[in-house]
Amino acid sequence: MDPNLFRSYLSTVYELPSPAGVLRASLDGDAKQTGELPELLTRTFAVLTAYNPRSMLLPRRVNDARHVVLRDLLILGCYRVEPCVGYEEEPDGLWREPAWLVHGMDREEAVHFGRVYRQNTIVFNRGGKPELIVTDPTCDDVGRTYAGHWRVKG
Repeated sequence: MDPNLFRSYLSTVYELPSPAGVLRASLDGDAKQTGELPELLTRTFAVLTAYNPRSMLLPRRVNDARHVVLRDLLILGCYRVEPCVGYEEEPDGLWREPAWLVHGMDREEAVHFGRVYRQNTIVFNRGGKPELIVTDPTCDDVGRTYAGHWRVKG
């Protein structure tokens, strides 16, 4: 995977809904004990999106339609789905991408959804250990995993 793309994926800030309010976190942190993380980050979940397949910018209405279909398929699969967003934290950063926080999703199924929606990568978390998983073979081998560590933002 391109090193710049990899760094941008790790530093993406996710705004995740939690019982205590919006939780802002990225995957570029230092290793922590699971007990030091907010409860949400110790659970099993995936972060999935249908926006901009293979990093190709699509018109907003196309992205929005794809994203709604993804949500509907996830709900039909009996998953609890909540909206979240990923963005670059740079002061002049303009990139923001809506996503779905999918509670309790199996890793293999999350990878499958990433492939179907032509995403370069997906985020999968289990037990406080986030993974950036390649789902597009033009980036790297499908299923290749890059381990991250949560960094909770203030």
